[in-house]
Amino acid sequence: MAASDRVSIKEIEESDRLKELLNHTDLLKEVECYSKDADSTGSGEASVLFCPNFYDTLLCWPKTPAGTLAVLPCLEELNGIKYDTTQNASRFCHSNGTWDNYTNYKACVDMPLEGQTETGVETATTLYFIGYTMSLVALSIAVGIFLYYKDLRCLRNTIHTNLMSTYMLADLFWILTLILQISMQEDSTSCVILVVLLHYFHLTNFFWMFVEGLYLYMLVVETFTGENIKLRFYVVLGWGAPVVIVILWAIVKSFAPIPTEPQAPTADPGVLRNCPWWSPHAYDWIYQGPAVAVLGINSIFLLMIMWVLITKLRATNNAETQQYRKATKALLVLIPLLGITYILVITGPAEGIPAAIYDYVTAVLLSTQGFTIALFYCFLNTEVQNTVRHHFERWKTARSLGGNRRYNYSSKDWSPRSRTESIRANSITKHRIIQFS
Repeated sequence: MAASDRVSIKEIEESDRLKELLNHTDLLKEVECYSKDADSTGSGEASVLFCPNFYDTLLCWPKTPAGTLAVLPCLEELNGIKYDTTQNASRFCHSNGTWDNYTNYKACVDMPLEGQTETGVETATTLYFIGYTMSLVALSIAVGIFLYYKDLRCLRNTIHTNLMSTYMLADLFWILTLILQISMQEDSTSCVILVVLLHYFHLTNFFWMFVEGLYLYMLVVETFTGENIKLRFYVVLGWGAPVVIVILWAIVKSFAPIPTEPQAPTADPGVLRNCPWWSPHAYDWIYQGPAVAVLGINSIFLLMIMWVLITKLRATNNAETQQYRKATKALLVLIPLLGITYILVITGPAEGIPAAIYDYVTAVLLSTQGFTIALFYCFLNTEVQNTVRHHFERWKTARSLGGNRRYNYSSKDWSPRSRTESIRANSITKHRIIQFS
């Protein structure tokens, strides 16, 4: 920006229109930054090449000689989060007098919240990261199994596959937001995109939990077969409804004022705390409300399903201990499927060692939900185990025969359970509640 193009603060204040704009802190800081060296060019500096003053939306980088590294103390506070000002940020001024596109904020770390220790926050974040990564790997394998083996394709497994996919996407975007927060290089565009997508996939996760609960309720309590409700209805409900909700929330959020008070501590440290779109607001209930409603409805589904299960178990001739064992097993397996884990950790202690333990337990339970779903509904599922084992045995037989092409090993010919049998299994499920292992 040339000196003739710059205007002083006095000239700006003379304009009533620009006076109103000066109420915006970012604009004021930017104007002040660019006006600092309006008349600072000395007689001995005419032949020296400089990078001009530059405002990167966080810090004002002063006029700097070309070919040098500019260093400034880290910002004091952003969106209510205090940062360590004893550390420095840096930006390089190239030999041609232009600033580098990248500002290094890696050394700028946020100060621990009151009552929290840096070690505790880092430990919780590490637990989340490990859990989400482990879940992402397990879910990827499970979804691959359901998609690869055609004889496993039925409505029940298709619903499981969609639920696992939402866990995968939500876990992936959580990891991306954590990486972006650590690098602290996000701009407004990446901030909005990541926050909106993370909210969307998190909400689809809740809606597919609702689909699972609705499917089991119709199958077990209302005694409808799985084919009575078409897959397209579940798809529209699981993927389509969250689109409408998140778009509505995003539109309202874009017009909502950003709170100036410090943000409340969050149980999930992997969020963009220096992203304005993550600032809490009452409008957030637009997407939080449906999620809470899903948990409430699924809790009712769980009670009804367990009542039917216990009633049927009492009608059998099994020993009482065996009945308790089966009921407990079904309850433990249904809790992550219907999202009841969120209710179990919805509140807890806020201070001291109990709060730290609560945060660690919450991190483990929530981040490993995807892994638990993949474990119970794929890896320990008898139907899946038999299918994979049978395919493997047939593959070994084919290799021992030298790969003779006259053997046709289509899954429709040699699968342990045909599609007809898989559909029939849905009807059997209403008596056995669930087939797991």
